[in-house]
Amino acid sequence: MKKIKHYFMERFELLFPIFAITGISLFLLMVRLKFTLSFFYLFLVWNLFLAWIPFLISSYLSHKPPKKIGLLLWSGLWLLFLPNAPYILTDFVHLNHPNSHPIFDGFMLAVFSIAGIICYLFSLLDMEALWRIHFPNKIVRITIFLLPFFTGFGIYLGRFLRWNSWDIIQNPFALLRDIFDIVIAPQNNVLAWGTTLSFGFGLWVLYGFFKKNLSPTKKLV
Repeated sequence: MKKIKHYFMERFELLFPIFAITGISLFLLMVRLKFTLSFFYLFLVWNLFLAWIPFLISSYLSHKPPKKIGLLLWSGLWLLFLPNAPYILTDFVHLNHPNSHPIFDGFMLAVFSIAGIICYLFSLLDMEALWRIHFPNKIVRITIFLLPFFTGFGIYLGRFLRWNSWDIIQNPFALLRDIFDIVIAPQNNVLAWGTTLSFGFGLWVLYGFFKKNLSPTKKLV
């Protein structure tokens, strides 16, 4: 119990905004359920849970930093789930559903999206700090630059091709075939590259701004 208390006190500036925005998101969803008696947006709970996974992984690693090999293995698992955090931004497409109430649902989706983005930013901040312990700054900087574009590609795979993070285990060959097709024939996959580059650039700029101006820690350079 003392260790848990110490952990929460030590990381209060990180945990409070994530818990707060998550609580507000779920409250808004419950209000919608109460007044509309519709379960249509209940999938947001699952999407938000998936958005939490990379943050939970990075928080665990920050609490118990692994050695270099262990960090590489954990980073691979973390990377598979990372696109789930900003993926909630794409749930705005559901505003076209007949059961939607555009004003309230738009606000609710915005709050859920902020929760996902916060999970993404804080998780990446944790992982960058861990990588800097074991790897040269140049490698870390390149990784931080490329990660948003990998995330953007993952968002495309999830939203448009309907792949999930665990499909790398359940159906790896079909997933890799789709990825290979996109890579070797970019002219036939404009939407894939457009989604990857637009989300990637946006997330890269957002993380840079966050780390410089809003991060609860200024240890990173």
